[in-house]
Amino acid sequence: MPRSLARWLRVLVPAVLIVAWLAAAAVGGPYFGRVEEVSSNDQTTFLPESADATVVQSRLDEFQDSDSLPAILVFTSDEKLSESALGELQESLDRAAGVDGVLEGGSPAIPSEDGLAVQAILPLDPDAETGEVLTEVEDAATDGMPEGVRLHITGPAGFSAELSEAFAGIDGVLLLVALAAVLVILVLVYRSVILPIAVLLTSVLALSAALLAIWWLAKAGVLLLSGQTQGILFILVIGAATDYSLLYVARYREALRENRSKRIATGVALRGTIEPVLASGGTVIAGLLCLLLSDLRSNSTLGPVAAIGIAFAMLAALTFLPAVLYALGRVAFWPRRPHYDPELSASGAQATARGVWAAVARFVRRHPRPIWIITTLLLVVGASGLTQLRADGVPQSDLVLGESQARDGQVALGEHFPGGSGSPVYVLAPEEDMEEVAGVLAGSEAIDGVTITVDGSSSTTATLSADGGIESLVPGESPAVRVSQGDVLIQATLVEAADSEQAAKDVRALRGPLHEISEQVYVGGVTATAVDTNDAAVHDRDLIIPLVLGVIFVILVLLLRSLLAPFLLILTTVLSFGTALGVSAIVFNQILDFPGADAAVPLYGFVFLVALGIDYNIFLMTRVREEAKAHGTRDGITRGLAITGGVITSAGVVLAATFSALAVIPILFLAQLAFIVAFGVLLDTFVVRSLLVPALADDIGKRIWWPSRLARADD
Repeated sequence: MPRSLARWLRVLVPAVLIVAWLAAAAVGGPYFGRVEEVSSNDQTTFLPESADATVVQSRLDEFQDSDSLPAILVFTSDEKLSESALGELQESLDRAAGVDGVLEGGSPAIPSEDGLAVQAILPLDPDAETGEVLTEVEDAATDGMPEGVRLHITGPAGFSAELSEAFAGIDGVLLLVALAAVLVILVLVYRSVILPIAVLLTSVLALSAALLAIWWLAKAGVLLLSGQTQGILFILVIGAATDYSLLYVARYREALRENRSKRIATGVALRGTIEPVLASGGTVIAGLLCLLLSDLRSNSTLGPVAAIGIAFAMLAALTFLPAVLYALGRVAFWPRRPHYDPELSASGAQATARGVWAAVARFVRRHPRPIWIITTLLLVVGASGLTQLRADGVPQSDLVLGESQARDGQVALGEHFPGGSGSPVYVLAPEEDMEEVAGVLAGSEAIDGVTITVDGSSSTTATLSADGGIESLVPGESPAVRVSQGDVLIQATLVEAADSEQAAKDVRALRGPLHEISEQVYVGGVTATAVDTNDAAVHDRDLIIPLVLGVIFVILVLLLRSLLAPFLLILTTVLSFGTALGVSAIVFNQILDFPGADAAVPLYGFVFLVALGIDYNIFLMTRVREEAKAHGTRDGITRGLAITGGVITSAGVVLAATFSALAVIPILFLAQLAFIVAFGVLLDTFVVRSLLVPALADDIGKRIWWPSRLARADD
C-alpha cells in the first residue's frame, strides 16, 4: 500500500467512525422522550398466551360495550353520612363523570352498610392520559364535597397513574443521576479532564444508537417495552459501555508507555482488549438471550432488548473510543500524560513492583490457602440469609414506594366494602356450564357477590343466583345473558382486597373446582393476573438459572481453554450471588422493612450478577493466562492481579454506581434490583475477584488450566 494512502486511511477511518457515531446519536437522541409511545406497563400484556388471565383479558371486549380503565372513587367520613350528604356526593360524582376522558356507564354513589363511606366506579378512556384525567376528576369531585368527607381514587386507574408517574423519571432523573455518578468516578480515577468526557460520551452514544434500534423494533411489534425494561436498559448500557471503555483505556495507556507511535499503541490496545470485551459482552448477551425461553413476556422481551444494548456498548467501546483516543493521542490523558519509556514494559513490570494492587497480589501469593478458605466461609455465612428471602410476589398496592393515594384508597375500600369491589374476578365459561359455575362461585365463602354480563341498554350485569338464575334486573326490561362464541362472562366480587395474599389464595382455590367443570372455564381479573404472573416467574427462575450457568460455562471453556478454571469461576460467582441475595434479604426485611419481593427479583439479580460478575473474572483470568504463558502460573496470577486490579476495581465501582441510580425511581422492584446488583458487583470486585479467585488459583497452581497444555508447562 502506498505510504500516502496509508497515511490518509489513518486519518479517514477514525474520522468516519467518529462522525458515524455522532450522526447515530443525533438521530437517536430525540427518542429518549418518546419511549412511552411504544411501551406498556399493563401486566396482562406480559403473561403467557396460555394463561387463564390472558385468555380472559383478550375476550373482555366481547362482553363489555367499551374498553375502559376503571377508577374507583372512595368517599369516607368519621360520622355517618346523612341523606343530604349522600345527595351532595352524587352531585360531585355527576360533575366528575363529565370530565373529558371519562366514559359513559359509571356507577351511581353506593353507600356502605356502616354509612361511613360511599364508592363509585368511573370508566376512563384507556387512550387518554390517565394521570391528567384523574387530577381533573379529583378537582371536580371535591368541589362542593360535604365538610368532613375525604376522597381517595384507587382501582386499576389509580394504580396505573401512579406507576406511570413513578416511571416518568426514567428519561430525566435516572439518566442524569447515572451519568453524574459515572462522571464523578471517572474524574477521581483518571484525574483528567478530557478522558472522562470521552468515556462518558462513548456510553451516551451507545445508548442513543441502541435506543434508536429498539424503538423502531418496538414500533414494528418485534419487541415489547415497559418502563421497567427501559430503566434497566439505560443503566445496563451505561455501565457496560463504561466498563469496556475502562479496559481499553488501561490497555491504551500501557501501550503508549511502551510505544512512541500512537498508531502502534492503538493496535496493541485493540488486540489486548478485543478478546476479553467480546468474551465478556458475549457472556452477558448469551445470558440475556436465555430469557427468551421465559413464559413471562416481561422476561423474554428484556433479553433481546438488553442484548441489543450490550452489543452497541461493545461496538462503541471498540470503535468510537479507540478512534477518539487515536485522534487525541497522549493529550487525552492530560494533565497526567503517559510518557514513552521502553523500560516500563506493558507486561506490568512497574505495576507488579509497587502500588496497592501489587501489595494485594503479594499478600495473596504468601497466604493463598487461608485467604480462599476464610473468604469462602464468610460468603457462606452471608448466603445463609437466603432463608429470609420472601420473593413470592407483592400486592399491586406496594409496587410504588412512598405515599400512595391509590394504596390509601384500597385500604379505605377494604374497611367499608368487600375488599374486591371494583376489581372483580372474571370467569369465562361455556353457556351450558353457567349454572354449575355459578354454584361454585356463590357457594364460596371467599365471594361476596356474583353477577353476569347481560344485553340491554340500561344494564350490563345482573345478579346471578347459585342455581344460575337471574335474580334481579332493571325494572321493565328483560335483557338476555350475553353470549359470545358460546361463552358467558361471570363476575365475582372477592371478600378480600383484590391484590392481597388471601385473595390470591382464594383464586387458586376457586380454579380447582372450576377447571373440574370444564377445561374451557378460564379465571381472570386483577388477582388472577397477579397469580399467573407469579407462577410464570417461578417457572422462569427454575428454568433460566441452570441454563445461564451452562451457557456461561461453555463460553469460559472456549475462552480459557480449560475445564477446571471455568468450573471454579462459576462456583465462586454463584457463591457470590448467593451472598448478595442473602445479605439483601436481611436488609430488605430488617432495615428497609419492604413487604416482600417480586418472584422475578432473584432471576433478574442472577442474570445481571452472574453475567456481569463473571466479567471481572474474565478480565482477570484472560490477563493471568497471558502472563502465565511467559512467566508461569503463580507469577502470572501475581502479575495479572497487580496489573488489572485498578481498572477492574474502577469498572466495578462504576457499574455499582450506575445500578444504584435505579433506586431514584420509586418502584419496589427496581429499588431491590439496584441494591442486589450494586452490592453483588462490589462483592465480586473487592472480595471474589481480588482475593478468592486468585488465592484459589494460586493454591491449585498450573493444574487450574487442566486439561490444556498450559497445565503441563513449567511453573
